[in-house]
Amino acid sequence: MRYLIIGAGAVGGALGGRLAEAGHEVVLVARGAQYEALRTGGLRLVTPEGARVHRLPVVDRPEAIDLTPDDVLVLAVKTQDSTAALDAWSVRPVAGGGTAGERLPLVCAQNGVESERLALRRFRRVYGMCVWLPATFVEPGEVAAAGTPLTGILHLGRYPTGADGTVRLIAADLEQSKLLAPVVPDVMRWKYGKLLSNLANAIEAVTGPLAGQPASDLFERAYAEGRAVLDAAGIDPVSREEEDEARAGRIRFEPFDGAPRGGGSSWQSLSRGTGTIEADFLNGEIVLLGRLHGIPTPVNEVLRRTANAFARERREAGSMSVAALVALVDAGTS
Repeated sequence: MRYLIIGAGAVGGALGGRLAEAGHEVVLVARGAQYEALRTGGLRLVTPEGARVHRLPVVDRPEAIDLTPDDVLVLAVKTQDSTAALDAWSVRPVAGGGTAGERLPLVCAQNGVESERLALRRFRRVYGMCVWLPATFVEPGEVAAAGTPLTGILHLGRYPTGADGTVRLIAADLEQSKLLAPVVPDVMRWKYGKLLSNLANAIEAVTGPLAGQPASDLFERAYAEGRAVLDAAGIDPVSREEEDEARAGRIRFEPFDGAPRGGGSSWQSLSRGTGTIEADFLNGEIVLLGRLHGIPTPVNEVLRRTANAFARERREAGSMSVAALVALVDAGTS
């Protein structure tokens, strides 16, 4: 199988680099400065084992590549960019007849739970991937992934439920690539569990790495709202204990000499000044479900709104104090 990594940023770059190292055929899809850097200098993947440069095929649009029936599309853009990517790729012809949406498998390697629904409108075969792969976009052309001896843990399954031969083949390829890829029949339970953890992303993005009791307490307030909303919606996410058991002892983090390790995906969006952030699909998912099921979610609403304002105004990541954010939340819940 050939893997087309749509969105060759931190996670997509790490996935593409590891797959290529294991001998799998990979094409990177990127835009702007990242496309130019990958095209001219290759992908520099930095891990605890050292740095390696992978000179892989790279394209900047679907029209730049001919699709084959053996292709696997891996969607690794932020959820706010999913619709445009899905629209563009789903209609592309595949050799032998039909379109990508009709014939090719698509894997959603993203935070949140919305992209699978968006994809299923356009693709017949959609697979969810719960991504636990700490990686940083260092600069155009360079990605750092600090996990060892495994780079990441990627629970996989057919969407909405189940498993099939295709997902098992994908998992086997990933597991040749310093990645653990358990195939599960209920992948969205894992993604909803990750969603709850990702409610901290907005806090980290606007105040910096979570440290101290006030930041922890604020996250727990957001988490409690999330659990209440999922309970009301009849959604059973994996527990913290299940997540801890799945990860225990399988990944440790080693610092890089001279390579900065940034925050999570939302922090990286602000630090790069992209103008967008995924808060609408993390904290905003809890707000949406709360409104659908009559559960107040004032903490997550303030976090969603504040993170979006930071992105829109291109404010510096981590530039708000925890105390100021807590005050905003308290004002919004009074």
